Amino acid sequence: MRQIDKLLHQYGESHQHNTNIWIHGIAVPSIFFVTIGLIYAIPVPDMIAQFNLTFAHILAIPMLMYYFKLSGPIGAAMTLLTIAVFAGIKGLEILGISVWQFSVALFIVMWVLQFIGHKIEGKKPSFFEDLRFLLVGPAWWWMHFLKRLNIQP
Repeated sequence: MRQIDKLLHQYGESHQHNTNIWIHGIAVPSIFFVTIGLIYAIPVPDMIAQFNLTFAHILAIPMLMYYFKLSGPIGAAMTLLTIAVFAGIKGLEILGISVWQFSVALFIVMWVLQFIGHKIEGKKPSFFEDLRFLLVGPAWWWMHFLKRLNIQP
């Protein structure tokens, strides 16, 4: 069994209840967005800023490499999500909305929702067992879309 299949199966074991799945369908990509937003908001030294880079841009590279190592389609899908996240962050900036304040507020709301989902599910979040599941969540989210397109994650 491929590593991605094993991880997605293990993650899916604690995400069976329809309400929990629905909550995670909203919360997982939102948490991905705001986590990148929080990292994006960390001030960077001038030598990095001169290239219009942030720590979020720098950390996106090894993160995406991890996803591509697990699965080409998941890596490609996560690349699209990451590009959309950076576009969303730029949108917040254009609108004059504080990226870090928006991210903190949404981070808290989405994690509360996730824990409500797990309370309904009756199972603890997967990342309590293995921190890798914090990265597997977005891949699991994409897996549902890829399967509808008949693409093997």
